[in-house]
Amino acid sequence: MNVGLKTQILPAGEAAVAAAARALSEGGLVAFPTETVYGLGADATNPAAIARLYQAKGRPAFNPLIAHVGDLAAARQIARFDAAATALAETFWPGPLTLVLPKTEGCSVADLATAGLDTVAVRIPAHRIARDILREFGGPVVAPSANISGHVSPTTAAHVLSDLAGRIDLIVNGGAVEVGVESTIVGCFDAPTLLRPGGLPRAEIERVLGRVLVQPPTDAENEGGQPLAPGMLASHYAPRARVRLNAVALEPGEALLAFGLGAISGIDAASHVMNLSGRGDLDEAAANLFGHLRALDSKGARTIAVMPIPEEGLGEAINDRLRRAAVGRE
Repeated sequence: MNVGLKTQILPAGEAAVAAAARALSEGGLVAFPTETVYGLGADATNPAAIARLYQAKGRPAFNPLIAHVGDLAAARQIARFDAAATALAETFWPGPLTLVLPKTEGCSVADLATAGLDTVAVRIPAHRIARDILREFGGPVVAPSANISGHVSPTTAAHVLSDLAGRIDLIVNGGAVEVGVESTIVGCFDAPTLLRPGGLPRAEIERVLGRVLVQPPTDAENEGGQPLAPGMLASHYAPRARVRLNAVALEPGEALLAFGLGAISGIDAASHVMNLSGRGDLDEAAANLFGHLRALDSKGARTIAVMPIPEEGLGEAINDRLRRAAVGRE
């Protein structure tokens, strides 16, 4: 890997879109905004570019990647859709939903990107710049979160730069993202399965399907020990600090990640305090989650105590990310 590479940063616009498409076609790595988090893009058909992406992120090669495409026709070229998958795609795409589907016979996505599985994860992002880049490039682009693997996901270009400067070719700066947590992943197997909660709440998906999503075993793996989808490793999205969940009292010197206006004892002894949403809004909390974790981590806190967050709507995705951030640190 060419650490020490000069990473270019361009403001979102026509010039940045053209530069991004050019870099992707040359096997380069490009970070760009989606509505969920910033993604790190590589040509999904180019094994050498994908290998370079794994190296840049320090990502385990058995963890599959999501292929981003510009429209449903492009998705159908790489994945087979049954009735349930079609209904979800037509309702929620473009948007924060990833579908894990059987590969087509002529699927162009490299085996390295699918971690050798016979399925492929596909999404059409809603962010205008992401879609412009996909349209200009003209092929599928794998784009995991643009950060060091396992670290807190990036919601601004500055977050990307702090993790990947000198490791990637280009960052397209489109400002802060809207959703703030990764896409929801649904496996379209015999029974539609929720593989990862995310930016699209479970209830909306179940409403369209007319059935309850199956829940896989915690951190489900296939027979080869591989995750079935991105983001399913037990320890993920983690700051350097220890993360303590469902805190109802603060210990001296801890930083506090608050939610709502609820009182918590010991707050006067907190080293730093940030609130995901003072008004208790889960959409706002999701958008702030990774940025606030990074900010508290940068202040040198040894422990980040997190107030309880309701397990409803986007709270399911927020709590999923927080539990993975806390693994091995509680």
